[in-house]
Amino acid sequence: MSIRVVLADDHRIIREGLRALLEQEQDIQLVAEAETGREAVQLARKLTPHVLVMDLAMPDLNGIEATRQVVKESPQVKVLGLSMHTDKRFILGMLEAGASGYLLKDCAFEEFVNAVRSVAAGGMYLSPRIAGAVVRERLMPAAAPVSTPGGALTPREREIVQLIAEGRCTKEIADLLSVSVKTVETHRQHIMAKLNINSVAELTKFAIREGLTSF
Repeated sequence: MSIRVVLADDHRIIREGLRALLEQEQDIQLVAEAETGREAVQLARKLTPHVLVMDLAMPDLNGIEATRQVVKESPQVKVLGLSMHTDKRFILGMLEAGASGYLLKDCAFEEFVNAVRSVAAGGMYLSPRIAGAVVRERLMPAAAPVSTPGGALTPREREIVQLIAEGRCTKEIADLLSVSVKTVETHRQHIMAKLNINSVAELTKFAIREGLTSF
């Protein structure tokens, strides 16, 4: 039986390149592609692939938040993070969200398919360059915890921060999240208070710095 894969990456050239290479693998079938985090969550729910390859820097809903939603809604889907980020905050953020692996984008294709096969079989996979740092972090519980992106905020608040930073107005956010405009405004007030931030410009800087958006 083929390993069914959904590929989520906002760069078309990356998706096209991986699609062309995956088509040569007899045991892997690319069933769909997503260019936003929210689309990735929807495809995982609809298609229940064996593996969802998730870029970290996704528009609309970043890879960490999208992974968290996929793992909650479709726990049978294994998520493999794919990113250029080597910062352990982002790596640990993906793993703590429930990803089964984390792969660097500069890896060879052979490593990529091995990682897909590994997580599809129920294993974990980390790029060799980052594995040591992650293991050391996990084996040192007494050390000061590494703050993950937007750690002071709830998942819904992080989602709203990203959408605000990407230029969405309050009504657009309300429509995307299927909540009222008043609910979004309340969340925004709580976010500003928690972070001691007073403007959208400051909030955008925070979102970029914390990896919630790449915009």
